[in-house]
Amino acid sequence: MTGYMAEMRKLVGHRTIIQCAASIIPVDNAGRVLLGKRSDNHLWGYSGGAAEIDEDAEECAKRELLEEMGLEAKTLEFFCVNSGPQTHYIYPNGDEVSNFEIVYLCRDWTGTPAITDGEMEELRFFSREEIDLSMISPPIREVMRKFISEC
Repeated sequence: MTGYMAEMRKLVGHRTIIQCAASIIPVDNAGRVLLGKRSDNHLWGYSGGAAEIDEDAEECAKRELLEEMGLEAKTLEFFCVNSGPQTHYIYPNGDEVSNFEIVYLCRDWTGTPAITDGEMEELRFFSREEIDLSMISPPIREVMRKFISEC
């Protein structure tokens, strides 16, 4: 962890932080979604992370996609805001967050999926039918439920 969230953790330890984040669900030409198996909880999720001070939400989402999956996002499409009690999460290291996340879809990206920063241990494309919500990281399950039913 670096940047703003690392500085906040120095101040508050493991106590709950409201985490403002932006994320991208990358979708390929066949309608499959690229997910990464997280190295912290070993569950699947899309790319995303906390915004830095004064960072634009779309730029945050694009930065996270590049850092975590090696893809460069071109055009983003607003998908939803993920917030509320279902986004309250305690990471395996004890850090606690209440997420407020802006989620985008991206069908217009370049690059080859690659693990680049150690936050993911595996990357894989899934069809909607292959996604079992029990394999998805808890704070984003509602987003993936929405994706499965609407996209």
